[in-house]
Amino acid sequence: MLIRLATINDIPQIMQLISRVVPIMITSGNYQWDNTYPNAEVFIDDITIGKLWVADVEGQIAGITAITTDQEAEYAQVGWDITEVAIVTHRLAVDPQYRGMGIAASLLQQAESEAIRRGIKTLRIDTNTGNQATQNLFPKLGYVFAGEIGLGFRAGLRFYCYEKRLD
Repeated sequence: MLIRLATINDIPQIMQLISRVVPIMITSGNYQWDNTYPNAEVFIDDITIGKLWVADVEGQIAGITAITTDQEAEYAQVGWDITEVAIVTHRLAVDPQYRGMGIAASLLQQAESEAIRRGIKTLRIDTNTGNQATQNLFPKLGYVFAGEIGLGFRAGLRFYCYEKRLD
């Protein structure tokens, strides 16, 4: 497996991955994503500014994530100082056929590597309250539960926030 920055040429495979992930999310009661979000435009924007990473397994996109410093204003609701620079992981997804292979953990390790490379001591992530897989994964990787928020751009949904300190 190779963790690398995504390119525009990856968009068709990324959208195929999303088309396989979203129905499974919805069936399991996780309504974080739907048929409008995330979309190709979101991923093109991520790629254009160099923040979308992919897990490439023998030429196939097995997982994706955006590794950013973009924090939602609502993060302040859990007591986080959102003026503090933090690495924030968004849009983490693993193709169903590659689950159980450590893809998500590898992508989160890339976020940690980016934090170290940039001298940033804090990593943050949020997940829908219906996403049991990430709620189990994050603590295993050293993330600590910080609280629950709503996000304005995903009205009606609730999200759990997690943080990992590197100092």
